[in-house]
Amino acid sequence: MDQQAATLRSYWIDTLPPGDPAPPPEGDLTVDVAVVGGGIAGLSTAWELLRRGRGVAVLEADRIAAGVTGHTTAKLSAQHTLIYDRLRRTRGAEAARLYARSQTEAIRHAAGTADELGIDCDWEPATAWTYARDPGRVSELRAEAEAAREAGLPAEFVTETDLPFPVAGAVRVADQAQFHPRKYLLGLADGIRRLGGQVYEGTRVVALKEGEPCRLTTGEGTQITADAVVVATHYPVFDRALLFTRLSPRRELVVAAPVDTARAPEGMYITPEENTRSVRTAPLRDGERLLIVTGEHFMPGAGGDTEERFEKLARWAREHFGELTFSHRWATQDNDSTDSVPLVGPLHPGSRHVQVATGFGGWGLSGGIMAGRLICDHLTGRESAWSDLYDPRRIASVVREAPAFLKHQASVARHFVGDRLPATTRPSLDDLAPGDGAVLHLGGHRCAVHRDEDGTLRAVSATCTHLGCVVAFNRAEQAWECPCHGSRFAPDGSVVQGPAVRPLEQRDI
Repeated sequence: MDQQAATLRSYWIDTLPPGDPAPPPEGDLTVDVAVVGGGIAGLSTAWELLRRGRGVAVLEADRIAAGVTGHTTAKLSAQHTLIYDRLRRTRGAEAARLYARSQTEAIRHAAGTADELGIDCDWEPATAWTYARDPGRVSELRAEAEAAREAGLPAEFVTETDLPFPVAGAVRVADQAQFHPRKYLLGLADGIRRLGGQVYEGTRVVALKEGEPCRLTTGEGTQITADAVVVATHYPVFDRALLFTRLSPRRELVVAAPVDTARAPEGMYITPEENTRSVRTAPLRDGERLLIVTGEHFMPGAGGDTEERFEKLARWAREHFGELTFSHRWATQDNDSTDSVPLVGPLHPGSRHVQVATGFGGWGLSGGIMAGRLICDHLTGRESAWSDLYDPRRIASVVREAPAFLKHQASVARHFVGDRLPATTRPSLDDLAPGDGAVLHLGGHRCAVHRDEDGTLRAVSATCTHLGCVVAFNRAEQAWECPCHGSRFAPDGSVVQGPAVRPLEQRDI
């Protein structure tokens, strides 16, 4: 990949700058519902609540639609790779039907919302494909097509696609969609403001006291009082139910390049093979579309050489789609629940006034819209047919998800203990090249040390402020990452992504 040509920035953010920031609240605030997080789940929840007459304030730590939602591949699909056969086997056919219905209704609801608000978000109907090249997986694909069709989706097993290479088989699901997520969400935020909702950026919430009412505290000490709170921060920053034991974070890389319309495949594609590969295109200009290729997933802080992963993904794209000049590259982060179903509903068994939305497993657009509608039902006293399916308090699936749960906990324990053991070789300050970072022992402390491009050294604590795991440096993205729960920090220690809410402590060199 031509490193100079490819901007290390999401295409969605690059093509729609955020504009002037919405300032934090000037003083303490009282509201019916406080929504923590300004991504797809948070803004969708705020919109639904406002339409039912609730007063809402959205509290975003950075800029709205600039976090995980601003880095998605922006597929709106109810076909989530290979989900329906697993649901049918583990939770029954009715659970699979409810999952399909809830996700499909979310897509239709998004289309209706865009029309209602007049949002030009490059909406395109599209067909979703889950494919495999290995003939040994054909039976798996056939079972998925059957389960998805039984669940109510227009699914079929096929052996031909619009990809420029042969496949052993694929699950084809028509009537899905894709769009520009930033255009949709910034239009939704305007709609929220027009309905009287309040949107605050640069407002990091660091404490929650549940009660009647609930009280939130920001990093600046501002107090927000609310009858109800929605934690929509992608990974919960408040976790009274220990949901972090049921969530596995992963990062996935994205490369994008203009391609002639004649070479652009129609539809949205994904395969679980080759460390995942996802392909879609987006409108660009006359005669061209933007080819977007995603893959190479890894645990934050445990990805090895991320630059090499970007190169591998770019080589794959060129191998299959011809010579490409990449314009953008970026990474997204997802949280997988151990039973593959999002966690949406009361934060913990004793929670009466706090709701959470998390664990979307790479399908946060339809999932976030679904979550906004479901949480709104919870907080306004309406029944939802799929409340039990997504309930974070579900018990039966804890037994079924035990192998995944134990695997995740073993990985966390390995980092928590292993990263503290003395290394066989210890790098020194002199080993750090410009733009690089490493965990070093300085003055009796484990320090995360970064060297700027101009040679300036900066040191912060290497201990994540969430639960104390040791961070690792991602050189390609210039960030310290926690391999346990996915918190990310800038080289100066400031929080880039939760669940951490406090920066890494400064250290003297």
